[in-house]
Amino acid sequence: MAGAQPRKREGATADRPAAATRPVARVLVDVPLPVHLDRPFDYLVPDRLDAEAVPGCRVRMRFRGKLVDGYLLERNETTDFQGTLSWVERIPSPEPVLTPQLLELTRAVATRYGGMLADVVRLAIPPRHAAAEKSAPREPGPPPPRPTAEAWARYQHGTSFLDAVHAGRSARAVWQALPGEDWPTRLAEAAATAAAAGRGALIVVPDHRDLQRLQDACTALLGEEGVVALAADLAPSMRYRRWLAVLRGAVRVVIGTRAAMFAPVHDLGFAAVWDDGDDLHSYPQVPYPHTRDVLTQRAHAAGAALIVGAFARTAEAALLAESGWANELVAHRTEVRAAAPRVTAIGEDDTQLARDPAARAARLPSVAFEAARAALDVGAPVLVQVPRRGYVPALACGDCRERARCRRCAGPLALPGGSEGGAPKPAACSWCGAAEAAFKCGSCGSRRLRAIAVGASRTAEELGRAFSNVSVRTSGAGEILAKVPAKPALIVCTPGAEPVAEGGYGAALLLDGRTLLGRPELRAAETALRLWFAAAALVRPARDGGRVVVMADSSLQPVQALVRWDPAWFASLELAERTELGFPPARRVAAVDGTPEAIEALLDSADLPATAEVLGPVPLGEVDEDGSSERERLIVRVDRSEGRALAGSLHAAQAVRAARKAAELQVRLDPLEML
Repeated sequence: MAGAQPRKREGATADRPAAATRPVARVLVDVPLPVHLDRPFDYLVPDRLDAEAVPGCRVRMRFRGKLVDGYLLERNETTDFQGTLSWVERIPSPEPVLTPQLLELTRAVATRYGGMLADVVRLAIPPRHAAAEKSAPREPGPPPPRPTAEAWARYQHGTSFLDAVHAGRSARAVWQALPGEDWPTRLAEAAATAAAAGRGALIVVPDHRDLQRLQDACTALLGEEGVVALAADLAPSMRYRRWLAVLRGAVRVVIGTRAAMFAPVHDLGFAAVWDDGDDLHSYPQVPYPHTRDVLTQRAHAAGAALIVGAFARTAEAALLAESGWANELVAHRTEVRAAAPRVTAIGEDDTQLARDPAARAARLPSVAFEAARAALDVGAPVLVQVPRRGYVPALACGDCRERARCRRCAGPLALPGGSEGGAPKPAACSWCGAAEAAFKCGSCGSRRLRAIAVGASRTAEELGRAFSNVSVRTSGAGEILAKVPAKPALIVCTPGAEPVAEGGYGAALLLDGRTLLGRPELRAAETALRLWFAAAALVRPARDGGRVVVMADSSLQPVQALVRWDPAWFASLELAERTELGFPPARRVAAVDGTPEAIEALLDSADLPATAEVLGPVPLGEVDEDGSSERERLIVRVDRSEGRALAGSLHAAQAVRAARKAAELQVRLDPLEML
């Protein structure tokens, strides 16, 4: 193939020689492509670029008449292409950013989720910044000393797990953190243990607040130069500089949000995902990979230690433990009881409300009101978790209880809070924003409104009246507090926005439990319990007066798990129920969205595995009078052993459809929600 000439075109001349050896470059084109073009393309390497054209480097070449970016996968002597090859036009940088390990990982992720390799590589490698390539460090510092990590001895087999991490063994654990645990420090100690042995570590957390806490803990152990944080909200040049430092092996410990799951850590010895049930761990771009699954794949391939940790436990983590792939890393029940606050479950019916006018005004049962008052009296802050933000986010007819809707667009009505000219603002539509000052029920004609749910702003207002001498602060979508001081205050927050209190909260009030538990979702109970545990874990132990009051029916299994502080028990029940019903993670599931005609055509052409069970399709969105919809959803589920076969068959069917220029379908493997 040496000396072969491409056809004449702009930027190429007939006398331009190709590289003397291995002149054919197999290139992954970095542009959105139809599924049937999910493959590398061959190009000729000119002699002038021979030295720079190394596998893994970025290249520029023409594709469909345009100059585009790509990655050089390998170089060969010959090609199977029957036509005339085009040239590699230039090489922006000889830096081999797509390493063999990263290429293997991205291919495995694309295969698992039925996606395209180029889409996964686009998630894994940040855009290039030339200045960052010059300034990014190249040489690693000396390994840090191994930390003592005495707190891990509180967990059964905790010390032996760290010994395995230091020895480079493939120890895998589902970690149930104790209430009040300083989990950032524990994870930092495990990462430092791997770094002390000269191996790399990678820890992924849900959001920037968790990342900041983790970075502070890692910096305290490793110094500022010993750890690097990767997150999507970094400036592009800074993100690429840090990413290059990891690629070059200059930093051993890497932390970050979901964007860091593909970080090219050298000699990975330890990986961890914290709070794997948080939906922020699922990438919102095709092929929608999940942090837990990617790190599980990486740990298995690299023979690295792995922790899947949280205060609660997901059904997926329970499957890892019950299948024997991972061991449980839990504390003895005596340790749990010593660290946990006292938890009380109170029903939400009106008969439970206190006779005290102040308690009734705050919508708090007497037990919750007294727990808050006792905590405030000893100088401790009180956490109040409200499932909804806003003032009154849902209204209904005061007589027939029919949902109140806008006359213009049929959107739900809500009270925005605040006042106009000294009078409260009228109800307004949550969709179009139109005010509804003269509501009239379409079912019974009543003009009365009642609240279905009360938001964080209204709750803060009511608590301010009930506890008139106490500061009330909110933490939510507008402003999320990171920390609060150890002094009397009421902290009203939405789930996931709980700030850390110095010395712990004296009490936590978990309001409107039925709102979290009553959502029509597969993971509603699991999510509610995860959010409750996250808030309750911030409360002082019962021996120090810590109280948690949850307003939910005490007979419900999630509530019982919280009262007993036994998330593993509930996760085991949840997994058993999903296994019986054939839901994830017991089975692999694909959700296919598209027009009815496209879905029907896919079913006719797809070669589904033998165990495939097809459910639906069901309408998505508005339904016509005849029961049809413009878009529908099809569910296909198979045994876990045939998960890759399912992904492959749907990918192949999509490729056939793309080649015929048929209507596109959205295919998602293991979706967080199927409804």
